Amino acid sequence: MPVKIRLQRHGKKGKPFYWVVAADSRAKRDGKFLEKLGTYNPNTNPATIDLDIDGSVKWLQNGAQPTDTARAILSYKGVMLKKHLLVGLRKGALTEEQVEEKFNAWLEEKEGKISAKVSGLDEEKAKAKAEALKAEKEVNEARAKAAAEAEVVEEEAPAAEGEATAEAEGEAPAAEEKAAE
Repeated sequence: MPVKIRLQRHGKKGKPFYWVVAADSRAKRDGKFLEKLGTYNPNTNPATIDLDIDGSVKWLQNGAQPTDTARAILSYKGVMLKKHLLVGLRKGALTEEQVEEKFNAWLEEKEGKISAKVSGLDEEKAKAKAEALKAEKEVNEARAKAAAEAEVVEEEAPAAEGEATAEAEGEAPAAEEKAAE
């Protein structure tokens, strides 16, 4: 029975969520599987991957063939490296301590890269939020300035109308007096 390590799709439309499984290659994509090895969520940034490294290595050593996407995920999490190091252990080129030491060093380096990316994304988000706040303040100041100018114009307009009506009222009695004479 040929075994594949592949992704099994879950989640709703437009929001995929995958299980990484070892399954018979003849089974349907979302059908029967032999063992669930982990999960993969591409909706987050960076993508969230939870994987049973030892179980995945065991399946690879027993001849399971990963699909292209599954191979990329396994490589990203270090499963392919651990399999490679264990082949060196089996051949006698490395000791078990050296294998663990190299694998742990690689994991620490990878974790550093991931945390740097996450902190960079957080900084970008904070910077974008600060710029949006600054732009909003500028718009609010412009609105307040325009409202103040509109109030000044409204105050001047009634005063000008008041003078015009007073002049008109003053002229009207004078006109009436002239008409009465």
